[in-house]
Amino acid sequence: MRLDIGFDDDARYVRRERTPDRTLEREPQKKPEPLVDQSPLDRRVQKLKEQASQNRFPEIPRRQYERKHETDLPNEREERHVRSRHHLQPDIAGLRLHREEKALLGEAGRFRVLSIKDAAGALYAGDERALRSDLRFLKERGLVSVDIVNARRDGRSRSVERIEVITLTGAGEKLAGASNSFSPEQKLYHGLVKPREAEHDAQIYRAYRKEWEKIKQSGGSNPRVLLDFELKSQVQKAIYAARKAEPDRDMQEIKQQVAAEHELPFIDGQIQIPDARIEYELDQGSRTGFSDIEVVTAAYRAGHLRAKAQAGFQTYVSGRDASSVSRQIEGEHHLLDHILDL
Repeated sequence: MRLDIGFDDDARYVRRERTPDRTLEREPQKKPEPLVDQSPLDRRVQKLKEQASQNRFPEIPRRQYERKHETDLPNEREERHVRSRHHLQPDIAGLRLHREEKALLGEAGRFRVLSIKDAAGALYAGDERALRSDLRFLKERGLVSVDIVNARRDGRSRSVERIEVITLTGAGEKLAGASNSFSPEQKLYHGLVKPREAEHDAQIYRAYRKEWEKIKQSGGSNPRVLLDFELKSQVQKAIYAARKAEPDRDMQEIKQQVAAEHELPFIDGQIQIPDARIEYELDQGSRTGFSDIEVVTAAYRAGHLRAKAQAGFQTYVSGRDASSVSRQIEGEHHLLDHILDL
């Protein structure tokens, strides 16, 4: 017996079995109709199975805001200026961002990394679902990244706590600058540089929120945030310039001078640099001030804690690290008076 594969006039698949006497054509068998009507639940399950087989799932729409929360698109002249200043692609420059989305991009840019929990509490009034809806929208356009990092082990639990953190992409950094009214000197960052330090770095934003509330009550406005990256860069450039100008000058003398120029403490022969500095205006810009903040953890040694306390930084500690920090400086209770809870 010989098999031939072919198509009939209606372009249907036909299997033909050739015998000396005749040709048998077998049509594909149809599925038998159900004997009883399907229930609504059965029909829903069948529909989901069909979608899964086609890899087609219903999309979750971006949440809708009230119109008062929306920002108007810039006019054509303003849009050209934004593109030329920040080198934005046309599709990115024309995005219609809501108030919370603009703030999210701005804060992630200023602090490099935000935790989902802190961003929801500070920018979305605790509405994490709304935050995730906006993150989905921003991720699809290549503006933000969400990563899961391991928290530090405290030695008391075998399980590893994981934290979701938000960072900007390169395009997100540019849009953050174009969408927010930052001072020209405000540095923005993108990318997750040190995953092992992400938990500590995310806590800096929480410390900033607490410190900024106190500054506002004292009349402060228009904050600018300098992370330790920027402060260290300024210090290193100043030291290099001083050494180049006077090669024979004592290094400790140079460091002490640079510390004074940048209003940083000089303790035990070292320039103390905080996790972040908040610069702000007072009396409608007629005066300026600053506040240095530091987040200490259980990884800090006693000498390091002592130096940070002596530096006069506004020092904060999270609840999970408070007991460990207390043990590190046991017997020096006066130092605990300068450490605030996050």
